[in-house]
Amino acid sequence: MTDEEKLLARWIDNATYKQLLERWRNAPSGDRMFVGSVGDYYGYIMAEQKRLLTESEQVKISKEIGWNGHKS
Repeated sequence: MTDEEKLLARWIDNATYKQLLERWRNAPSGDRMFVGSVGDYYGYIMAEQKRLLTESEQVKISKEIGWNGHKS
């Protein structure tokens, strides 16, 4: 794992579900966070954090973020 990958993994480890979802939705194409093993790790951690939330909590967070900067 490169130093850059370690930094990205550290950010993932410390991010909330809301932060993860927000980046997932609004990241530019090719964002390094979603490439290779870091991208796999991101998806795994995001799924694990989502699993810990109720459906209503997931919906609330999703609506707070909106899509492409448009809040619901």
